[in-house]
Amino acid sequence: MNDPPGKSTDFIAEKMRKARQRRLEIQQMRSVFRALTQENQPPAGDPHSSVSRKEENNNYTSGEEEGSSSGRKNGQGLVYGHVAMMGRRRVMEDAVTVAPSGWLAGEYHFFAVYDGHGGAKVAEKCREKMHKCLEKHIEKAKKVPKEEDFDWEKVMTECFSTMDEELEDDREDRAATVAGEERIAWWAAAEESMVGSTAVVVLVGKDELVVANCGDSRAVLCQSGVPVALSRDHKPDRADEKERIEAAGGKVINWNGWRVQGVLATSRSLGDHYLRPFVTSNPEVTVVRRSESDEFLIIATDGLFDVVCNETACKVVKKCLSGKRTRRVSDESGASEAAAILAQLAIVKGSRDNISIIVVQLK
Repeated sequence: MNDPPGKSTDFIAEKMRKARQRRLEIQQMRSVFRALTQENQPPAGDPHSSVSRKEENNNYTSGEEEGSSSGRKNGQGLVYGHVAMMGRRRVMEDAVTVAPSGWLAGEYHFFAVYDGHGGAKVAEKCREKMHKCLEKHIEKAKKVPKEEDFDWEKVMTECFSTMDEELEDDREDRAATVAGEERIAWWAAAEESMVGSTAVVVLVGKDELVVANCGDSRAVLCQSGVPVALSRDHKPDRADEKERIEAAGGKVINWNGWRVQGVLATSRSLGDHYLRPFVTSNPEVTVVRRSESDEFLIIATDGLFDVVCNETACKVVKKCLSGKRTRRVSDESGASEAAAILAQLAIVKGSRDNISIIVVQLK
């Protein structure tokens, strides 16, 4: 039966109203971006009002579990802000973790973003468990007497491996409890095996920064105004990654972008057990000594970095933290504002992905 004419008219009117509202939001975001890229030109409008409207439209996730936009200052003076935005996706598969105060007895601060695919289960599990798993591995490594420096690569690799094994065990347990015929359990197991997540974990210590990256999320350090990449994206067409995949018997196929076996657009991830051994959960680990020239960190999923380069991202954050953007009542709001504006910029630049960003001030 066809809908009554009045109902169809109302539906079209609602779509037109939403389209006009979206155009207005994009225009405002563009005005913010123009203001950021012009040193002496004041921004058009109040950026905080645009963030508020976005929150009313549920584009920003709410609540601590989902990684809401926030800025905090702990007892040692570390300031950070983060935002998790669904963007133009139908579902939110990103997750953000900022470990609670006192993690690892305050020796390091833990920050991480997880970009899920095929579902949010792996990213959510990492958000809940990764920092706890890493704390156990660090404490275990400390008990082993060694004359050499602390082996961060070994510790991070073991942690990611443990996390991946837990994901596999959980998948098997869930599949085993599926009621019904065996074929239903088989489909459930197959579906679970196709869920995964990238992960970039950053530890901020007094003397060093430690980064473990598995996938195509990214960590960038701004040092004396210059962006320094602390991680390299794990893309299937990266020369060394392609060589590793092919040596294991896999293929890198250009199917709407380069993909492992024509399926996955990242060459490393947690989960995705159906693509082992071509896709590995081993992270690449970078350790950098802190210096007086360190300004801030940007830790984000590819929803940002696929459309915004490191240089532009650092320029935007630097202006937010310098106080040239707005009159702020505290230092804490600068990092939060920077994360929110980067998310807005990613949308303006055409990102259709989930967007999760953490900005950490280092001075």
